[in-house]
Amino acid sequence: MYDCAYDIREGPKVYNRALYKIYRNFPLMGHIAFGVIERGSNVIQVRPSTLCFHNCIFCSVDAGPGSKHRRAEYVVYDVEWLAKWAGEVARAKGGDVEALIDGVGEPLTNPRIIELVKLLKQEKGIKRVAIETHGGSLSVELGKRLYEAGLDRINLSIDAVDPELARRMAGASWYNVESVIQTVRKLVEETKLDIVLTPVIVPGLNDKELPRIINLARELKLGVRSGWPTGVLAQKYEEHKYGRRPPGVKPWGWGKFYAYLKDLEAKTGYKLIPSPAELGFSQAPRIDKPYRKGDKVTLMVASEGWLKNEMLGVDPECSRVFSIVGVRAPIGSKVRVKVIEDENNIYIARPE
Repeated sequence: MYDCAYDIREGPKVYNRALYKIYRNFPLMGHIAFGVIERGSNVIQVRPSTLCFHNCIFCSVDAGPGSKHRRAEYVVYDVEWLAKWAGEVARAKGGDVEALIDGVGEPLTNPRIIELVKLLKQEKGIKRVAIETHGGSLSVELGKRLYEAGLDRINLSIDAVDPELARRMAGASWYNVESVIQTVRKLVEETKLDIVLTPVIVPGLNDKELPRIINLARELKLGVRSGWPTGVLAQKYEEHKYGRRPPGVKPWGWGKFYAYLKDLEAKTGYKLIPSPAELGFSQAPRIDKPYRKGDKVTLMVASEGWLKNEMLGVDPECSRVFSIVGVRAPIGSKVRVKVIEDENNIYIARPE
């Protein structure tokens, strides 16, 4: 017996993939692609959309028009429901939490993103709200409205300052990094919003661009308003099973990556390896897991799965959503499954 009536609706196809709109009572913890994720720190990830209009050639989650692995996309339209989940998680972790709006796509594709920021900031237990974006649709007007709604920081993924290289890395001929940088300048000048640059360093492609990115952050005093010692948080390119792999690129190991950052620190005098404490990040209590690896449970099939050969399943209490792999079953049917992954309250299961 199911104790709740969840609401998930199929909309028009996007990029020839099914689009599902998520509303109240659908569980917003358990999936990597949408909802709320906590990983034992005072930062929770709030994921309102899987959609993306960029097509980055290094994308670890194969987002955007060129995806070869995705079967469905999801948008949480009921942002009140999403904010409620985030608030409950924040309070369970003891409060003083940062809500980072990010995703396996571009968070700004959620049509109610401004309302989401406002609602998150109103939730008791959430102290700061930040958003991660590649910036393709970020305008001065949108940035100001997000700031007025309560946004504290933008983590902006500028991967190159060179316009042609930036377009190539974004996989989009329309992407204009010069316009994005101009937007950053105006937002810094006209609001108290902080912006931090978060490039992904892809060896042989943009590793020579980081000094230019540092110069931009230094010039605009990025990160200062957050009390951080840096305005650049460089990320290491990783190969993932379902991610994109630029031809001829071999990922660096962590040792080589940190040596690269330390060398640039010495040459530029700019901090690139801050400690979590310097960024205000710390450990915080974890949320209890209602299910563990090896558990068996009966799930209701709710929709097509995010990736091929998957379905979404909901538990009887509507407390968690599961990825059910290796199954094709009618939506609305029940499937008995065995949990095969439970890390960070993200659940993957197989038919028993």
